[in-house]
Amino acid sequence: MIIPWLIMIAICLILMKSFLDFFRGKSFAVAFEMKESRFSTEIFMALLVLYIIIMLGYGMIYFILSIEGIVLVENGELRQVSILGSIIHSVYFSGVTLLSVGYGDITPVGVGRFIALTQALIGYILPASFVVKIFQTRDRSRDT
Repeated sequence: MIIPWLIMIAICLILMKSFLDFFRGKSFAVAFEMKESRFSTEIFMALLVLYIIIMLGYGMIYFILSIEGIVLVENGELRQVSILGSIIHSVYFSGVTLLSVGYGDITPVGVGRFIALTQALIGYILPASFVVKIFQTRDRSRDT
């Protein structure tokens, strides 16, 4: 049963590479012309893709943990669901954790709590880094 753990490590590496690329300022192949506005379509698209990667990546981590026996508890009770249901619950929990504080309808158990905590922290840090990135891009374009 080492394969799920290898997949989880690969997902974590993809998540870390996505963060590093975003913070280092690597751009996508699609370039957009920036005018005098403070909104950068390129940075917005990078942030959107990064959010999707994080949500699906953490969703797959929760799914792999549910296969290993560490589950998400729904409304305070353990429920047996199909594999598709487990994937849907995992991605839903991941999205709610990343984009808000959470609703409390699904809660993690065991090491899933720490993983959810790191995902929530990322969800709080990304909007601030988005704003900082916009101002850095604007300052660089002004200097040139």
